[in-house]
Amino acid sequence: MPTPRATAEISVSRRPAPPTWVVVALACAGQFLVVLDVSVVNVALPSMRADLGLSAPALQWVVNAYTIAFAGFMLLGGRAGDLYGRKRMFLVGLALFTLASLAGGLAQADWQLLAARAVQGLGAAVLAPSTLTILTSAVPEGAARARAIATWTAVGGGGGAAGGLVGGLLVDGLNWRWVLLINVPIGAVVLVGGLLWLVESRVGGGRRLDLPGAVLVTSGLATLAYGIVQTESEGWASTGTLVPLSGGVALIGLFLLVEARTKAPLMPLKLFRLRSVSSANVAMFLCGSAMFCMWFFMTLYAQNVLGYTPLEAGLALVPSSLAVILGSKAAPRLMPTVGARNVAVMGTLVAAAGFGWQSTMSADGPYLTTIMFPGVLMMVGAGLSATPLAALATSGAEPGDAGLVSGLVNTSRTMGGSLGLSVMATIAAARTGGEASPEALTEGYALVFRTGGVVLLAGAVLMLVWLPRKVGGRG
Repeated sequence: MPTPRATAEISVSRRPAPPTWVVVALACAGQFLVVLDVSVVNVALPSMRADLGLSAPALQWVVNAYTIAFAGFMLLGGRAGDLYGRKRMFLVGLALFTLASLAGGLAQADWQLLAARAVQGLGAAVLAPSTLTILTSAVPEGAARARAIATWTAVGGGGGAAGGLVGGLLVDGLNWRWVLLINVPIGAVVLVGGLLWLVESRVGGGRRLDLPGAVLVTSGLATLAYGIVQTESEGWASTGTLVPLSGGVALIGLFLLVEARTKAPLMPLKLFRLRSVSSANVAMFLCGSAMFCMWFFMTLYAQNVLGYTPLEAGLALVPSSLAVILGSKAAPRLMPTVGARNVAVMGTLVAAAGFGWQSTMSADGPYLTTIMFPGVLMMVGAGLSATPLAALATSGAEPGDAGLVSGLVNTSRTMGGSLGLSVMATIAAARTGGEASPEALTEGYALVFRTGGVVLLAGAVLMLVWLPRKVGGRG
């Protein structure tokens, strides 16, 4: 058993704690930037290609370089926050992210843009776990923390949803460089706010970073993420896909063996004996694998089938963006009376209903019934489920593991989304059979939403059986 000294969380600042709303606002601003940059570049890719002469593979890596670095370093970023200070890692991650955004916006060659996107992903991996840990450390467990997590979830969901709209506005009104440069003034303001108002905290006891574990899990997750993104161009049965997927699984298996034997592990395996941590992360992975695809395929449907411009497609998804915020803010009001597990299940079922409705789309369907209403249902459900899952996943762990658990939450969601998008893209491509007519594309997209609905129904059953009833509960 660890000693109290080894697991106690200590404050290393003598300044009084800032108002809670300031901490929540700074944490949410950091999370918004991280999630926004997963999707904001999508509408700018054609302009990037024309300006920098990017090849088709290089264009794909504008997105993948960010995603792989983000997924690969997230657990390491979470543990670094526990050991070296959550405020310090928040500031380091945000500074890296902001500087890389500046470098990417000023890039004059393809390699410069790709390198900047990879450093952006690294900064995001350090920043993202700190945003949730700072928030949960500042707000005591209970209704207040549930509301704070709901705000964090809503802002994260809004960031993902706003990517298409923000990207369309910037590309149409200015140029593609501003989808990256816009992060610079926002990042600078948040950086100053963090320096002035955040209070430092970390784990006591003089623990050191588990370097073998850090190397293994980072290389394993990055290799696995690389294998997942390779499926988009190479297919699932190719050597270029199977080798990194197998290598990633092997490295993660070796990581688990090392963690079981070391005295001060990067990830104590006892965390997975906590029902709240293990069940909520599996549920987060499943929900992410379905829900992350929604924005991607809805945008493709609006542009490739219905003929919307990038800006029109972004505007068409605004109601869905508002719906995820509504669902996230409604969840903490329901959790005390209905229970966290039941709210998560209810949200997942609402999202599954929206996926089912979306799967009835047609090649000439009206906006209200083929985009707006099913999109609102999907995203209300996403918001309702994400808040209790995040609250459950971060409850029950010792304070010294808070950053690691936060990193695990983000990793589950990111890896689930990456894997789900690759699988769904393969499903859509197999259904269309290479045809690009609106009717063929619609059939492929419809099958994706049907499949996503089935995944969500399976996730709802798993939640009902495995999740604790409430935050901090065992049964």
